[in-house]
Amino acid sequence: MTLTASYERCRKLNASHGRSYYLATLLLPAWKRPHVHALYGFARYADEIVDSFGMTEDRETALDGLTARLATALAGEPVDDPVLPAFAHTVRSFGIDHADIDAFLRSMRADLTVNRYATYDDLLGYMEGSAAVIGTMMLPVLEPLPGAEERAREPARQLGLAFQLTNFLRDVAEDLERGRVYLPQEDLGKFGVEVEDLRRPRAVPAVRELLAFEARRAKDHYRSALTGIELLVPSSRPCIRAAYELYGGILGEIEAAGHDVLVTRARVPRRRRIAIFARHLLAASSADRAERRVTVETP
Repeated sequence: MTLTASYERCRKLNASHGRSYYLATLLLPAWKRPHVHALYGFARYADEIVDSFGMTEDRETALDGLTARLATALAGEPVDDPVLPAFAHTVRSFGIDHADIDAFLRSMRADLTVNRYATYDDLLGYMEGSAAVIGTMMLPVLEPLPGAEERAREPARQLGLAFQLTNFLRDVAEDLERGRVYLPQEDLGKFGVEVEDLRRPRAVPAVRELLAFEARRAKDHYRSALTGIELLVPSSRPCIRAAYELYGGILGEIEAAGHDVLVTRARVPRRRRIAIFARHLLAASSADRAERRVTVETP
């Protein structure tokens, strides 16, 4: 697997499985996109081991194998793997913190044995590795403004949490098929919801109230993330604004359906996705040209 082929494999994973985010990445300067794809591709690759309905081999063994190959790749040694060469190259190129990678793998490993979370704080502990660190790993590629690196970290974490919680609300039925309930057990009890209520063809009022409560939490994370966009270089802002609107749009679709996520999977209509992309395209092109012009003119 050449490095070029590995980056292309990651791009295809992003295009196939992360349609909304892939559309947003098209607003980035061309040189940044492969690195974002590599980070997404690695996350998806590990996620498929613990989540795929088609996985037939032992998941723990498969995750152990991925972890071992990753250690080899991060040490600069060649590995027989379709995704890791690109991921390791991006990690080395941007000095991505290995502690974030370790935290991500711990959360993936938790999915092998943990299928309930007692409180929201417990769930946040899981999402720290499954989502918040994805935001902080992306940050060096997206380029915070000089001097804003530390200030940009918390909004990046919050955006990862917002996206993850949005996915949890959208995918209640799908996660339950895997035997998992990411909605905190404390909250189910507060609203009088039983797990069997989540198996119904339609959401009963108590389930809708529970999901509305969790949606408000997601909105809090979105609000906490918003200030971070202006801390990025201008050429990265349109991508993150578009991703913010696209994922926020999923939450909006959930609300528009009265928080009944059991009838159908919430999706932002294609026409609206294209409209969001088009609205940010001019700003992305202008910022990219401006940054390249400064680079050329600087002695």
